[in-house]
Amino acid sequence: MTTVSAATVQFTHRPGDKAYNLGVVERFAAEAAARGVQLLTFPEMCLTGYWHVIGLDRAGIAALAEPVPDGPSVQALRALARRYGIVVGAGLVEAAGGTFHNSYVVAEPDGAWHVHRKIHAFESEHITPGAAYTVFESPTLGATLGVLICYDNNIVENARITALMGADILLAPHQTGGTASRSPHAMGVIDPALWAAREENPAAIEAEFAGDKGRGWLMRWLPSRAHDNGLFLLFANGVGEDSGEVRTGNAMILDCYGRILAETSRARDEMVCAELDLTLLDRSTGRRWLRGRRPELYGPLTVPTGRELHPREARFSPEPA
Repeated sequence: MTTVSAATVQFTHRPGDKAYNLGVVERFAAEAAARGVQLLTFPEMCLTGYWHVIGLDRAGIAALAEPVPDGPSVQALRALARRYGIVVGAGLVEAAGGTFHNSYVVAEPDGAWHVHRKIHAFESEHITPGAAYTVFESPTLGATLGVLICYDNNIVENARITALMGADILLAPHQTGGTASRSPHAMGVIDPALWAAREENPAAIEAEFAGDKGRGWLMRWLPSRAHDNGLFLLFANGVGEDSGEVRTGNAMILDCYGRILAETSRARDEMVCAELDLTLLDRSTGRRWLRGRRPELYGPLTVPTGRELHPREARFSPEPA
């Protein structure tokens, strides 16, 4: 297969309302299938809800979490993949042997499934970061997929290792934009009143989505992850108010040169679609540069500096970096 028809979705989930969230996923899956889509991605933790988990105790997290693959949400996702003949990915809180993870499940039409546990999970002290990369061949697509969830993508080593493991397409589900940042030049809080008034004044909220609190911030680094590593990249994100913060959507698909193939800045649930030309991969700049690496010089990357923090501490620490 030389092309993959791909789509990525932004939508406003309801905290803890799995039935509603699955209904949105099913609606977009049906639309995607009707449009000939083969690969469909949804945002991080969109099945269970996201930002409300920071206020949940361990019992609350346990009530929200589900096992993978036997939980009802993942079973429903796998059923959608079979029904529509597409590869589909979505995020949730996973329960696994007494621990909980921010996880992303990718279901194949033939019943196969894969799960990535967010390596840099910070949402709750009760959610354990993952400890492995997730790269796998999709027989449906004839391509190799990798998964990195939100913060995972901010660490350049994660994208590079995923590429070195053979990924052609990086699935990058997020819940981002419009967040309170320790950096004065990265994102920033959006007034929820602008989202509430999106029907009467869409220009105001969409200006925020297109600016430095949304797309402007993404453009500083997201294309480089695709370009420098020779990967297609599917960015799925929440959109709208999420327990006091406003996600900026900006669903987009980038090619292996970091060029944007499809995107949206609209303040609504939306899907964007693009054809991924896999023949671009072999001669892409990033893949050629990978062959010129000098691994013998990179030992310092694996040596602790003594300044490392747990992802949760790194995310919320008020101390200067």
